Amino acid sequence: MTTEKHDTLILASSSPRRRELLQALGIPFTVMTSDVDEMTAPELSARQVVEELSLRKARAVAARLTEGIVLGSDTIVVLDGQILGKPIDEADAFRMLSMLQGREHTVYSGVALVDAATGRSEVAHSHTAVKIRPLSEAEIKSYIATKEPMDKAGSYAIQGIGATIVEGITGDYFTVVGLPLCLTSKLLARFGMPIL
Repeated sequence: MTTEKHDTLILASSSPRRRELLQALGIPFTVMTSDVDEMTAPELSARQVVEELSLRKARAVAARLTEGIVLGSDTIVVLDGQILGKPIDEADAFRMLSMLQGREHTVYSGVALVDAATGRSEVAHSHTAVKIRPLSEAEIKSYIATKEPMDKAGSYAIQGIGATIVEGITGDYFTVVGLPLCLTSKLLARFGMPIL
């Protein structure tokens, strides 16, 4: 099977972190936000949630185009089977960080590619275990005061000040940041956009 060569990549995300990570791969791309409903059925597993949302984002942007490969991605934090999304306010961020502190949780990131011309799609996910060090109430409040947790799944950013609260990870660092680069490059190669 020969893979048609593509040269137009569209990132279906407004996330500056995903933009930075994709830029690191050295391939040109444009950004179009998807603005999709991110509600999912409660019976879905974490893997199913990130894959469904990634695909939903990519398809929403692909539907507005006639050509190009659209990349959608989604990241969630899971503790004791409970999905922790982005905090709705500072009290919610405090609640999440209080739950996560001193414990290990899992971060799931989905990646979906959709060929806007043909509708062909592929979706996959990656997961990483993250251990947050024990935190005092004052440390949690101080971290929230930086405003960094406010638009992050699980209320922390491993690539920012949040790095100081992460004791360790088992798995792919980029999954935690929000775009697993190894997985993304494998999918891109299957769509005629090899990185190497």
